[in-house]
Amino acid sequence: MYRVFVPVVLALALSGCGTSSYSLMANLSPSSGQPTPKASRGYETGSLDQAPRRTVAKADDKAPKGSFEKAATGALADRDYSGTRLDAEKARELINAYRKQKGLRPLKLQPALTEAARMHSRDLAKWDRISHFGSDGSNPWDRVKTAGYNAKLAAENVGTGQVTIEEVIKGWQASPGHNKNLLIADADHMGIALVHDAKTEFKTFWTLVIGSPKS
Repeated sequence: MYRVFVPVVLALALSGCGTSSYSLMANLSPSSGQPTPKASRGYETGSLDQAPRRTVAKADDKAPKGSFEKAATGALADRDYSGTRLDAEKARELINAYRKQKGLRPLKLQPALTEAARMHSRDLAKWDRISHFGSDGSNPWDRVKTAGYNAKLAAENVGTGQVTIEEVIKGWQASPGHNKNLLIADADHMGIALVHDAKTEFKTFWTLVIGSPKS
C-alpha cells in the first residue's frame, strides 16, 4: 500500500521562449514508469500550452481532481515506524553512491531545494495523500522557484508509507521514471525531506528534489 508517485522532470528550455515545460498525464502502464507497488499520476515533460485545466477538488483545495491518491483506512497500521528518521547526509551518501556506480558526479545538499521538499512533504501530510500538486495548486517548479532556487532543471520524486530512506530509495530505483531522476547527469544539487505523522493513513511523506541552477 505504500506508494511512489510518477516522477516529475521540469526543465527550463535552452532555446525558443525559454519557459518551463510540463504537462499532467496518466502514467499507468508498467512500460511508462509504474513502480511496484503501483504508481499513480504525475508530471512528465510537455508544453505549458498543453497544461490541463485545473478542477478544484474542494473549496479549500486547489489540487486538480485525479492528481493525487489517498490510502485505504488502516492499510499501513501493521508497519512499525518507531525508528523512522531522516538523516539528510545519509540520504545524500546513498544517492551519490548510486550515481557513482553509473559514472555520475555527486550531488550537494542545497538549502532552497531542501525547503521546497519540506514544504511539499508538509502539505502532503496535511492532506494525507500523494501527489506532485500542492493544495495551493503549485507544481514542483513553482515550489522550487518559491524557495528561491533559480533553476534551469528540477526534478521531484515523492513516496509515502516507506519506513526507511533505504526503502524509499530502493523503490525509486525500481521505477524507471524515478530512477531516471536519480541519475540526471546534469544535476548539481538535491534537497530531501520527510514528514512522519502517525495520525495519517500514509504515515510517512518523502520528497526528493534534484536540480541544477542557471549559470
